[in-house]
Amino acid sequence: MEAIKRVREQEKRVEENMKRIKYKIAVLSGKGGVGKSFITSNLAFALAEAGWSVGVFDADIYGPSIPRMMGVDGASLYATPDGRIIPAEAPLGVKVVSIGLMLPSQDTPVIWRGALTTSAIRELLAYTDWGELDYLLVDLPPGTGDEQLTIMQLIKDLSGTIIVTIPSQVSAIVVEKAISFSRKLNARILGIVENMSYFECPDGSKHFIFGEGVAQRLSSKHGIPFLGSIPIEPAIARANDAGEPFFIKYPNTNAAQAFRRVASNLIEIVTKHQTN
Repeated sequence: MEAIKRVREQEKRVEENMKRIKYKIAVLSGKGGVGKSFITSNLAFALAEAGWSVGVFDADIYGPSIPRMMGVDGASLYATPDGRIIPAEAPLGVKVVSIGLMLPSQDTPVIWRGALTTSAIRELLAYTDWGELDYLLVDLPPGTGDEQLTIMQLIKDLSGTIIVTIPSQVSAIVVEKAISFSRKLNARILGIVENMSYFECPDGSKHFIFGEGVAQRLSSKHGIPFLGSIPIEPAIARANDAGEPFFIKYPNTNAAQAFRRVASNLIEIVTKHQTN
């Protein structure tokens, strides 16, 4: 009985915390390796650059990469005497919470069963003091299992989901499962983002290394807004490997400009939905 009471108390706290955040958006993909965390972190910076207050919750317990991509690797989360968790702060004031900021080192594995993972996600959402935010981006692990269900059920007023894919048929097949997952849980799909869309040579020619037009076809087939494409750029790998935020380090690249377009399209969609 005590455990049930504690869970209900935490769920109530999550609900109260989420009331202070205008838009809650889950970022998901059907499979790993499509750059979902990269999209989440740099979209957060693009939103912050546009003047919005932004937070990022890294719900990938087993493979947290958000801290490194957002330039807060080595930072720590702090707890106040009354039990509140204070997020780390990334460039442009973006608030970040990740299990990766609670581990003793980068190579420390999290060896937990599903129930412990679910409990950790619920506690982080319940006790984190995000303050007043315009956007909270939740970086979900790949797939459609316990962690994804926990987030979608805990955040009862979720604004919607963003689905990330790469332009390959293998990715498209799995992404359709993520689309079905969102719809089965009555979560509005705000749009789809295609990562690693093409490589542009100095002469301006574009090379579609992994395929072409997959996200646009998924958008048309399922009636989902297409938020934009992010090109392949060597600077992305350099920034990620160095633990530097790509959007901040290379603000004038084509990929950074693409993130600004994605952010602009997302803002238009969520604000239009709110007024309807």
